[in-house]
Amino acid sequence: MTIAAMEQTYPTWHLNPIGEAAMEDIHTPYWRHFISVISEQNLANCTVLDFGCSRGGFLRLLNDMRPFTKGVGMDIASDSVAEAGKAAGARPLDYHVGSDPSQFGPLFDIAFSYEVIYLLHDLEEHARQMRGALRDHGVYYAVTGCHTESPLWNKRRDVIVNSTSARVKDYSPDDYIDAFSANGFKVTLRRFGFNDFVPPPVNRKFHPGIMDALTYNAEEKILFRFSKS
Repeated sequence: MTIAAMEQTYPTWHLNPIGEAAMEDIHTPYWRHFISVISEQNLANCTVLDFGCSRGGFLRLLNDMRPFTKGVGMDIASDSVAEAGKAAGARPLDYHVGSDPSQFGPLFDIAFSYEVIYLLHDLEEHARQMRGALRDHGVYYAVTGCHTESPLWNKRRDVIVNSTSARVKDYSPDDYIDAFSANGFKVTLRRFGFNDFVPPPVNRKFHPGIMDALTYNAEEKILFRFSKS
């Protein structure tokens, strides 16, 4: 994510690097669900992008569950990207510090982001860049529960601002839809709909109650499907 998309590079998204490392374990059950519900279950001949890859855990999991030809991860958290490269092993993965996926040209068949697009400071620019990065009929899946129709958004926004390197804007679901529609994408969406077992939430500032955590991941998170037409 470059300056145009999110602002500037920084070592880690979390102000506390330990929090950055912990995100992978926290997110893995939700990533598994994400992978299980997308329409494209055979990625064998695909080149894949993870936008906002952090330490690379999503792409590693995706390749282990749905092997693909090549994967690229991008993030502005430079230390996290370095850790992602170390952890890739023999998988066909490359990681880059940056935010403009169009720098690769129309390379990708499918792209993903998980709780990233709410951090962007110019959604239309991101949509234009993603359009330039996708091949014809390519698809971008983006998950976020960070939007103004989420009942605890104001509280959660303050938690994010006070514990991370990010500044955050207030986007409605329509803001995401409009930005991609204006740039030639067909937009469809669904509830994220997570319904598996997870430990109780540790961060009670973000999820004050147990039902808040369950509702957030089942009802408030939106899975957008942006298809390049």
